[in-house]
Amino acid sequence: MDRLSEITFRLPGTPGSRDFLEQLRSLLDAVPYAAGGPGGRLTLTPARPVGARPVTVFELADVREPEVVLGAGRSVGGADAPRAGGDLSEPVGMAELTQRLAGHVKGVDHTGVNLPTCTTSPEEWRELTAALASTTALYRYPTGEDWPFVLPTTPDELRDDIREFVVGREPRFELVHDRWQTRTLWQFALLTDLTRAELEQLFPEPWGTAIPELAEFFRVVPVRSPWPTGPDLRFDLCYRAEGGPSDWETGEWLVTEGGRLR
Repeated sequence: MDRLSEITFRLPGTPGSRDFLEQLRSLLDAVPYAAGGPGGRLTLTPARPVGARPVTVFELADVREPEVVLGAGRSVGGADAPRAGGDLSEPVGMAELTQRLAGHVKGVDHTGVNLPTCTTSPEEWRELTAALASTTALYRYPTGEDWPFVLPTTPDELRDDIREFVVGREPRFELVHDRWQTRTLWQFALLTDLTRAELEQLFPEPWGTAIPELAEFFRVVPVRSPWPTGPDLRFDLCYRAEGGPSDWETGEWLVTEGGRLR
């Protein structure tokens, strides 16, 4: 089967895009597998297993609107209608997020795109996930929501399945068919060395919130988008890990409980 080697967040060459990319590079400065490149390009390469793909890339490109390219000319997460207001009431600036988290981001659990059900039909969703499953190891979310995850894999794992559960198989990529969102949203789940109490203090309401069923795992911080027509931006700040690696960190829960989409 063909293999998707790169998931690319392509940004238009505007001052807002350049500032966002510069701040993102600074935010991920302590992440060992985040590497800068020419023109501000930023590449996140899975640490383990060796040779796992896809990598995740952020770059400036000759595009009018932001997009996420998933290979073979397929892109998602582009522009919407201009914001009418009210969806994300108190987003913080990207520079402020970077300043408050300086030195505390240790990894990227996943990136992702939330596609509203009001703009992405069930047929379009099925076509998109089927296409992605044909070039990646795509796993169902075990509790039944339309939140499938791409896990980086070696060529052998892509042909067969993941049987070795290791820390370092990141960043993953999540697609969400979102019935709550009215505009496309990009999400970034960051691994921090901060406790829940510390993150709540850094980002109190209304700047930081929690998804009730996931509040024990991370704090949600909406960030002001530099693009008038979207996408919206959300950073999920994961609390400091305690104890040994969990079955979420190794991917075992997604693989054994969710199962692979083929």
